[in-house]
Amino acid sequence: MDRIADRIADVRRDTKETQIRVRLNLDGTGQAKLATGIGFFDHMLDQVARHGLIDLDIEAQGDLHIDGHHTVEDVGITLGMAIAEAVGDKRGITRYGHSYVPLDEALSRVVVDFSGRPGLHLDIPFKAGMVGGFDTQLTYEFFQGFVNHAGVTLHIDNLKGINAHHQCETVFKAFGRALRMALTPDPRAAGTIPSTKGTL
Repeated sequence: MDRIADRIADVRRDTKETQIRVRLNLDGTGQAKLATGIGFFDHMLDQVARHGLIDLDIEAQGDLHIDGHHTVEDVGITLGMAIAEAVGDKRGITRYGHSYVPLDEALSRVVVDFSGRPGLHLDIPFKAGMVGGFDTQLTYEFFQGFVNHAGVTLHIDNLKGINAHHQCETVFKAFGRALRMALTPDPRAAGTIPSTKGTL
């Protein structure tokens, strides 16, 4: 099998609202260093790293005196940019990934396609508006920012759940697992781009 080159990225994105830096290694061990200023959001990003086996270092300074919207959305954007840079032309990857993850009464399904076409379907009937200092509505903003800049199609469905913490955690864990599957090298497709078009 052809060896996939080091899949790492270091991306900065600075605006008048936020200053974000994302460093990652898609072939890591799930180590995470996270500082977004929103504790529960850091907890969710840690799930992505650990279940995706992605080494992830995120530093974010944002206008949290207003609310978490810009910080969460811009972390999603910058993470998408970093993954797009690290994965390159997608040669040799599995391309598609999916995962079901339960946590007590909650169950979520995430399906991802590294298609080159941004698209998001998200259905999470959250049972609470806030978890700690995290506005659950911002889950959509995070994933919308991510898909637009990673160039992926992403379907997220929370199938069951009565506790908003559990609902959200199953989504982020399943997202990490789906990323891990999609980004894993396919030994039968080494050196090829997984598309009949020859490009993604």
